[in-house]
Amino acid sequence: MTEKELLDRITFNPKIFSGKPIIRGHRLAVEHVLGMLAAGETPENILKAYPWLEPEDIRACLVYARRLVGHERIEPLQQTGT
Repeated sequence: MTEKELLDRITFNPKIFSGKPIIRGHRLAVEHVLGMLAAGETPENILKAYPWLEPEDIRACLVYARRLVGHERIEPLQQTGT
């Protein structure tokens, strides 16, 4: 599955979670999946908890997050008078 096909699984609906990115129109936010992964949950356990979820959906969340982080730029603060 291409990166574009994965990203097509991430949708937005202003009536669900105020338009936050969700998975295939379901009431499961990308941030929730990422939070579960960050907390140490395995993809296998996430898939068991959400029977409609597919492994590609989890990959889509990771690709989406990587895309967002890939566009971040942090400017160092300039210190004055030191």
